[in-house]
Amino acid sequence: MKTSSYLLSTRTLLNSKLSPPTSHSSQVTRTRIRDSAVGASAAKLVLFQAPAGFGKSTLMAQCLERFESEGVATAWLTLDDADNDIQRFLSCVEAAISSMMELPQEPERGLHSSKSPGDTALELVTSLAAEHAAFALFLDDFERIHEPTVLGLVREIIDHLPHNCRLVIGSRSVPELGLGRLRARGRLLEIDSELMRFSKEETHQFLNGCRQLSLSLDDLGHIHDKTEGWVAALWLASLALEHHPAPAEFIASFSGENRAVAHYLAEDVLSQQPPRVRNFLLRTSILRYMSVPLCNALLPDTDSESLINLLNEANIFLVPIEGQERLYRYHSLFADFLRAQLEQHLPQEVPYLHRAASHWFEDQHRPVPAIDHALEGKDYRRALELLSVHGEELLAQGRMRLLARWFETIPAERLEDYPLLQAIHVWALCFTASPRKAMDLLQRTGLENSRDPQIRPHVLALRPSILAIMDDFEEAYRIGREALKQLPNGDPFADTALVNTVANAYSVMGEYQEARQLLDGARDVQGVYESAFNAMYSESVEGIIDLQEGRQRQAAARFRLAVGMTRARGAFSFSGTTGNAWAGVLHASAVYESNDLPQAARLLNVYVPLVRDIGLPDHMILGDVMLSRIAFHEGDLDKAFQILASLELTGHRRQQPRVVATARLERAHLMLLQGDEEASLAELDRADDPQVWDRVKKLRLLANDLETAQIGRLRWESLVGDAGRAVEKLREAIAEAVDDSRYRRACKLRLFLAVALQRKGQLRGALEEMEKVLKEACREGYFRLILDEGPRVGALVVHLQSDTLERKQDRREPLFAEYLQQLLQGFGPTVFNAYPPVEDAQALLLPEPLTRKEIRVLKLLAEGHSNSAMAEKLFVSDSTIRTHLRNINAKLNASNRTEAVAIARKAGVV
Repeated sequence: MKTSSYLLSTRTLLNSKLSPPTSHSSQVTRTRIRDSAVGASAAKLVLFQAPAGFGKSTLMAQCLERFESEGVATAWLTLDDADNDIQRFLSCVEAAISSMMELPQEPERGLHSSKSPGDTALELVTSLAAEHAAFALFLDDFERIHEPTVLGLVREIIDHLPHNCRLVIGSRSVPELGLGRLRARGRLLEIDSELMRFSKEETHQFLNGCRQLSLSLDDLGHIHDKTEGWVAALWLASLALEHHPAPAEFIASFSGENRAVAHYLAEDVLSQQPPRVRNFLLRTSILRYMSVPLCNALLPDTDSESLINLLNEANIFLVPIEGQERLYRYHSLFADFLRAQLEQHLPQEVPYLHRAASHWFEDQHRPVPAIDHALEGKDYRRALELLSVHGEELLAQGRMRLLARWFETIPAERLEDYPLLQAIHVWALCFTASPRKAMDLLQRTGLENSRDPQIRPHVLALRPSILAIMDDFEEAYRIGREALKQLPNGDPFADTALVNTVANAYSVMGEYQEARQLLDGARDVQGVYESAFNAMYSESVEGIIDLQEGRQRQAAARFRLAVGMTRARGAFSFSGTTGNAWAGVLHASAVYESNDLPQAARLLNVYVPLVRDIGLPDHMILGDVMLSRIAFHEGDLDKAFQILASLELTGHRRQQPRVVATARLERAHLMLLQGDEEASLAELDRADDPQVWDRVKKLRLLANDLETAQIGRLRWESLVGDAGRAVEKLREAIAEAVDDSRYRRACKLRLFLAVALQRKGQLRGALEEMEKVLKEACREGYFRLILDEGPRVGALVVHLQSDTLERKQDRREPLFAEYLQQLLQGFGPTVFNAYPPVEDAQALLLPEPLTRKEIRVLKLLAEGHSNSAMAEKLFVSDSTIRTHLRNINAKLNASNRTEAVAIARKAGVV
């Protein structure tokens, strides 16, 4: 029975949020605005932005009906303050999308989905981006959203909307969605309060047509002028005028220019209602939505069903919500007024009403609204009792933002008698606000002195976790090792979290064997006490070790496994924002390395905002560097440098000098790829913080495995500086990396060595070095490791491919030959003419000269054109092109077109 009630209440809330306002006879069809919004095919975002009472929701509902009449799929979501919790927001949007696209939605999913936010967000963005049919997604009451992570996700949805698909937003304020960029690109349609005001004709239609008031033309003109077409004022005035004996006198007695008019009119309307109706309206105004059982819980001596029927039939106060149950809500402007009236005239009843609502939701097995109402009624004792029962489960679900929001409203002294809740508060702060604030709270509470067996495991796990997020791995390592001696502590989740945290610290200190032993122990515990968070953590940490030791494919497999580790909720399941984002960025890095840049960008745009909120330094660096490089690859230089500037600023704000220095280091890298050698060198000087890099040298920090001040200078010297000096230093650095088992770093350094050798005029030595490196890279699936170094390295790959084909190595090692071809495709066609070798390649003498037409065919072939494209450009048939290709292969002694192009390049023909 508990499960069915829980599912029913979940469906009820979802139905209330997913149902648009229903239309009724008293509404004016806003044809001009509706058709403008629906017909704006170039717009990705249609924004209805105006203060309360301008009819945004009604207009949006009319647009939705018009879209549906044209066969466009639609979905509606009404937002509230609780949707600033990323997990709740994603679950609600996922439900809306599933309904719109007619995807299966499991009944137990929705607001309490066991899926992590990262998984849900990625699936949501991917499904929208892949949708071929037109659709429109409506988000109403968007002014409620202020959480940066949620806003970032909405921006991501807008960016990935397919052609002919739109997001329609209703908001009282201007949302932070990058409107300037959308406006500049013609992707935004803005409908503001001026456009939403009723025209004189619409005022006449509403008052005399819809409301049947029979006002004179003069009266209609006067009321229109005084309200200035403000829909809410006209609506409320119509209620007051409905039975007024002297309409002209009423119209002359008020001014309709501001919110006070709405309050005046609402009060006038309210005063005309029978006492039992007024009583019902005021006391149910605390509810976000209403049903008969819920209203009966607040007013047990009232026949709520008959009153709801009465109000619904009058079509005045209630907005019906379509769903499985009869659900309603008040018009937002009227609800605000009613709540103000309740606080003013019946303040003593407010706590009682919230308490009754809280108990009803608790009986429905819905702890979140139960706690919400307890807090809104300032019943902190009840809120704390409910949190004591459900807090650990919510923590295990990863509801960090929800918990943080609640704890912000509870006076600190009230928590003193609830040490477990204080510990949960520290967890929530750590993963939503700042690890420094979390550490300060941990110290202020005195929890570290507690010997309570329920508290001690959390304290032992919290301190090293906070220190690691603060980038103090040395201290996390020290105290974590001491904490391990006290295991087990009786809390499997906290104990396993501690083991994983210390294993991560071991890996950073370079003690890989010890880290692996701890991870194996953590997995043994997880076999008994399932925890999605801890399982994810174990696989991710071991994947990082694999990565630094050069096992890219194994690391990628672990990251892919970790990011999908979301199981059904249990007592110790932690499928939260932080955990999945932690693995998500690592998984994105593996996808990026495979050179799947669109998918990598999609992943990063989902996960990077989450890790920015948490403040994980390595993940922030990794994510923003990849996003910057993707933007650079796409030719958006402004965006690339803006991302790095934001990363640097974040490092300053959070007092993370490693983040600052690495952002500058990457800026120097991009400047070098641009060919701005002096600026690159100057930025290297700015990045050279000895205190940072001396520390980095002693640690195995993932974000700085391939990017340090030393490696940055070696890159610069190899590509544009003193090649001879670079060769000597590179050989030393390579030997040191190999001794430390940092084979991925050694691979990167050997690329620079090959370039330096070529620049010294030692092309043969450069090709031999490059061949060794790329064969290792081929085995492990490295692509961006090579491609990110730009055309200098690409030119050597061109020469290596030609050399390989000349030696017929492609026939003995076809996989390697295919890998070289994939690399060249990644570099792009311009790399073939970049940086010719210093030494004379002694151009190959062709056994038989090529005709002018055959040379033209070869050049087109080298540019990647197909047979039909070449035929079109040369004004010949496809069969003629095939004949030319056969002749070319015969003259060059080539077995295929790739080999023919390589031999032609060697001979200097193309």
